[in-house]
Amino acid sequence: MRTIIDPQCVLTEGLEAIWTQFQLPTAFPPAAQAEAEAAARRTPDRHTDRTSIPFVTLDPAASRDLDQALAIEAAGSDLLLHYAIADVGWFVPGDGAMDAEAWVRGTSQYLPDGKVSLYPTALSEGAASLLPDGDRPAAIFTVRLDPAGLAKLDGAERALVRSRAKLAYETATEADLPAGFSEFARRVEAAEVARGGARIEPPEQEVVSENGCYRLRFRPQSWAEQKNVALSLATNLAVADALLKAKTGLFRTMPEPMEWAVRRLHHTAKALGIDWPKKEPLQQLEHRLSPEDHNQAALMIAIRRASPGAAYEPYRAGVTPWHSAMAATYCHATAPLRRLADRFVVETALAIANGQPVPEAALAAFEQLPHVMAKADGLAGQINRAVVDLAEAVALEGREGETFNAVVTDTDQRGARIQICSPPVIARLKDKELLPGTDLKVRLDAADPVNRTVQFSSVG
Repeated sequence: MRTIIDPQCVLTEGLEAIWTQFQLPTAFPPAAQAEAEAAARRTPDRHTDRTSIPFVTLDPAASRDLDQALAIEAAGSDLLLHYAIADVGWFVPGDGAMDAEAWVRGTSQYLPDGKVSLYPTALSEGAASLLPDGDRPAAIFTVRLDPAGLAKLDGAERALVRSRAKLAYETATEADLPAGFSEFARRVEAAEVARGGARIEPPEQEVVSENGCYRLRFRPQSWAEQKNVALSLATNLAVADALLKAKTGLFRTMPEPMEWAVRRLHHTAKALGIDWPKKEPLQQLEHRLSPEDHNQAALMIAIRRASPGAAYEPYRAGVTPWHSAMAATYCHATAPLRRLADRFVVETALAIANGQPVPEAALAAFEQLPHVMAKADGLAGQINRAVVDLAEAVALEGREGETFNAVVTDTDQRGARIQICSPPVIARLKDKELLPGTDLKVRLDAADPVNRTVQFSSVG
């Protein structure tokens, strides 16, 4: 990985320009900030004491907005996951200044030089975050997982919890985590394979800050992060089933890839030298791919780009919401500090689990949230692409005329998409005749950090 040396502060200035371009707020309105500080001083008054449960959190080392804490216990042949979710709904008044601002933001936005939090840090990195520095109010979802990996919501309650440790993806060991953690993840993954689901996690470009410099890299994913995803997945599946049975809720949906897209992927696999029998479903192929293999990683990226986008949809009578990548009914409930929609799903799940009517505010929110979340997710994609484009241009500035080794990852009507082997840059060539998997040499013709563009041409 090549660290980006930035003596002229081009990258720093470029990041400032991105904040300006997307009109990203650097502070909360005074009323929202004051409301958050007052809420942070509240004493939990609707929460059962569950501080005896040995919860831990598992997140990136630098994170302070901790949405989830976990504890696992055996129940005969089943495993019980006690998943504590930050009780944002208890802190945020439904008609207050914080709520109004959250509807504007939709999600937290993350950049290398800072972030735009969904809620003020007095809550998101303080009183509502499940940090190991004291008792915190939470919503505990108890998820029962049978030996086949079928998840069921056993119960949900507001409770006071206490995290014993803030574990990090980068350093956590098997001994640090609750007994049953790996087995729980294994069962969830086995059930996913059995039902035909496939979550594509190709390597993604990211820009990170290290010792005052920035590094452009393909984001690594530790074993702990890979397994931790299974806990959130099982919880979201269990909550989604409970909502569907109650005929209410907000669901995450994704249609199946179009037939023409699958045919094109077959051509891509062939060009990359990957055996993919015509009768083998796409989901089955995906389980065989590894991001550690150069060609397989390229195919994973092509599959991600060929897949239809996910969306949010409220419950509709007679309609079974479906997420093709999960091969199941699915929802988002486990990150209310970072996603607005999750707060209302959590409130709804708490009501259903305890035989109470679904709050009217949640029912109204479910109709409005699809548009708000789509806008926020679209903004996140634009910001991420702008940051990576900037970093690529800075990394290559001054190297015009040099040649680089590259491989074609996929093609479309605009030409070929190529991946430079080093530094980790993804760019385009106008040549539509190139085939995926082709190794080639390219020359850098221009690198413009101000406009965040790079231009290559093929050599020979």
